[in-house]
Amino acid sequence: MKTFAIYAATALAEIAGCFAFWAWLKLDKSVWWLVPGMAALALFAWLLTLIESEGAGRVYAAYGGVYIAASLLWLWVAEGKQPDHWDISGAMVCLVGTVMIIAGPR
Repeated sequence: MKTFAIYAATALAEIAGCFAFWAWLKLDKSVWWLVPGMAALALFAWLLTLIESEGAGRVYAAYGGVYIAASLLWLWVAEGKQPDHWDISGAMVCLVGTVMIIAGPR
């Protein structure tokens, strides 16, 4: 459960940081959006180091599924665009992969 909480916080930090750049470049927001955006991206990188694993690549691979699901949640909550059934189905497939990577016997 701790791992999932860290992955969820990591996804929020990464998406918020990337969205700051999106807002600046695509939505004509102030360049000052980059200050909290870069802080969020630094937080994202640090949070990934808190995951217990034998290798960074496995952490990143498992995180990918969480990122995809969290991105669709961001789409819905922050941008007001509801994901369709293809989005949700794809995210579910990715989350199954995440669970396999995290919980697989080693």
